[in-house]
Amino acid sequence: MIRTLQLLAMLLALCSGPAAADDAALWAALRAGGHVALMRHAEAPGAGDPPGFRLGDCGTQRNLSEQGRRQARAAGELFRRNGVASAVVYSSQWCRCLDTAALLGLGPVIPLPALNSFFENSGREKEQTDRLRALIRKHPADATLVLVSHQVNITALTGVYPQSGEIVVLRPEGEKFAVLGRLRTLE
Repeated sequence: MIRTLQLLAMLLALCSGPAAADDAALWAALRAGGHVALMRHAEAPGAGDPPGFRLGDCGTQRNLSEQGRRQARAAGELFRRNGVASAVVYSSQWCRCLDTAALLGLGPVIPLPALNSFFENSGREKEQTDRLRALIRKHPADATLVLVSHQVNITALTGVYPQSGEIVVLRPEGEKFAVLGRLRTLE
């Protein structure tokens, strides 16, 4: 009996942690709706934003490389190959995020200030993260939600430090979110 309980506890631990979730299970969760694909923008060389950065002027920003553009298109294909042909898509207003979201080809892209980077202004972290939590909680349970943002925003919400183009899959659980796992879009 004790051995059975130990095995059951171990199985439960393996099934509930992000390290145990395989890609197929994560895609199944996204197909089912009620889950969130929180994606860091595709590859954009550098860190932070250059001097003279202006929102809405892509010429002043760090933008996607050609590899980043391929990565974003490949991520969209990955969604479709795994049965997610459309989604509700929100994006940071930074050009590298808007371009990533558009290249996914999953639906119209809705710019959302709560997804904007606060890398240069950490004082905005709490307010933006709270707004993002509220948006996720209000999202209909029958639809897949894709959010394209920045490393700092994703880390603040989940504790995960994603690579460029990486997708963190979340399941809302009341006031909190369970991180189910991570999907890589490039090998």
